[in-house]
Amino acid sequence: MGFTDFLKNLKKTRVQSSEQDMPSHWIKCPKCNALMYYKEVFSKHHVCLKCHYHFRMGAQDRLEFLCDPQSFVEFDQELKPVDPLNFVDKESYKQRVKKYQAKTGRPSAVISGQGSVNGIGMQIVIFDFAFMGGSLGSVEGEKIVRAIQRAVSNSQALLIVSASGGARMQESTYSLMQMAKTSAALNRLAEAKLPFISLLTDPTFGGVSASFAFLGDLIIAEPGAMVGFAGARVIKQTIGAELPQGFQSAEFLLEHGLIDMIIHRKDLKKTISDLVGMLTENR
Repeated sequence: MGFTDFLKNLKKTRVQSSEQDMPSHWIKCPKCNALMYYKEVFSKHHVCLKCHYHFRMGAQDRLEFLCDPQSFVEFDQELKPVDPLNFVDKESYKQRVKKYQAKTGRPSAVISGQGSVNGIGMQIVIFDFAFMGGSLGSVEGEKIVRAIQRAVSNSQALLIVSASGGARMQESTYSLMQMAKTSAALNRLAEAKLPFISLLTDPTFGGVSASFAFLGDLIIAEPGAMVGFAGARVIKQTIGAELPQGFQSAEFLLEHGLIDMIIHRKDLKKTISDLVGMLTENR
């Protein structure tokens, strides 16, 4: 086959790839460099078929993966970010929000609602990293607090799936206030003796990791998830020392007692339902 024929066949393959029965494209694992069809990886919950590297998972995919079919009811969809500071950097905050709303089809970086996991009802909050890096703003904080209130009212557990770069700089102090606001609200959940499961996914950083993400009764992480406050380069420059191998990985955190367990994505749903069922069986 000549190079011209190869290009023609490649073009045909790209046309066919848009069809439902064909993989949309190839994907390369950043850990083992294996090349796989995206649809194969997608069918295994975005996990590498060779080395089990966990690719980042979109908020909607994660919602469908965790919740029983047709069980999730979303709340607070009317809440949308505002621009209290009239913030402008390369573009205005208002324009940036509109851009990400159009990109994701969602009003904010958090999906919150009630769903069931293997038949066990709970309040669920999922961060969407595709929306401004899953940054924590006033709306995201309010949605979390309302989910906590519903958990208390309904005597249910709370699950928060974090994927965030931290506080939203465009909201300044308004964003930082959400750290205290959500942490204080979680105290009400503790007083009601209801469990809070915190699931850390790649990445979980900044104000999210410095507040509710590490206040879970049980803190679970996915394999290889990067979790911390500041980035490794900033820390290295600040302390002027080399950092340990694997610093800020889920495995490093587990070894040093900062999280409770690392669970493969295929086992997450069963693990969460088993834990919540055990912690709420007498309620």
